[in-house]
Amino acid sequence: MRAMWIERYGGPEVVRVDSDMPVPTPGLGEVLVKVECAGINFMDIHTRQGKYAHSRTYSVGLPCILGMEGSGTVVQIGEGVTHLRQGQRVAWCIAWGSFAEYACIPANRIAVLPDSIGYDLAAAAMFQGCTAHYLVHDVARLSADSVCLVHAASGSIGQILIQLAKRVGARVFATASTEDKCRVARQRGADAAFLYEEGRFADVARDLTSGAGVDVVFDSLGRATLRDSFRATRKRGLIINYGNVSGSIADLDPYELGEAGSLFLTRPRLADHMADAGTVQHRADDIFAAISDGWLKIEIANHYLFDQIAEGHARIESRQQIGKSVAWIR
Repeated sequence: MRAMWIERYGGPEVVRVDSDMPVPTPGLGEVLVKVECAGINFMDIHTRQGKYAHSRTYSVGLPCILGMEGSGTVVQIGEGVTHLRQGQRVAWCIAWGSFAEYACIPANRIAVLPDSIGYDLAAAAMFQGCTAHYLVHDVARLSADSVCLVHAASGSIGQILIQLAKRVGARVFATASTEDKCRVARQRGADAAFLYEEGRFADVARDLTSGAGVDVVFDSLGRATLRDSFRATRKRGLIINYGNVSGSIADLDPYELGEAGSLFLTRPRLADHMADAGTVQHRADDIFAAISDGWLKIEIANHYLFDQIAEGHARIESRQQIGKSVAWIR
């Protein structure tokens, strides 16, 4: 089978593409899936760079086949799996190996797809949709009384966060790096969207809340925005740092949280909120139902073929992309 894999960490040059790798055999608690479509994500770049080399949450060792999100058809059931069957249409995320024609996926990371959701849309929605779902409902616990700020609002997770937050009645502010990206955030329902402007977004957020600050900040950027996110947040408010696209802050003193207004700072990860098959299916069902009902919009920015995955990653790494890309494994 064809597969895209790495045996050492580094830049794009470490990625290898083989056409004669053996089809894997599912082990205990796994199923073998014929991959139809794979999501293209920043996590693939982080995997290639070695950022999960010592992670306990995302245990990804070398060598590994890249691609941590996908969709396809179950073709073989491993020992101990009782809730899935051959021929089912499925999708998954945070299980590596989707940049290949076949992948062995832990059964507790898989969701069964409704017939109304295509393979490409499933691969575009699973990771970002489930991430936004747990952030809004489990971590932030937004309600109609909430005011939140979404960074990187034109990105695929940002767009879904806005829509889920508006669905529960929250007031939503959004930030982006360009006016075009701010326009995307407004189209998704943001009440206001404005530029980062080297941290001046915090002043805008304060002005829009009569000086109080927002209840919750969704910050996926890290170093470039995190400390100014503190300034944008009300006393005893919550900052959710769920990504570090701009880099990590190595010198953060908890004292700063107290000085900024007794703030709460959390760094959650999706894996801890997808602990069992029932939870995975529940989150996926909510996202797929919202898409089918028409109020959740997830537009696929680009479709690629297998041989074009590297091109898709280059667009993500250079931050030229708005929204989500997927690759057909053909």
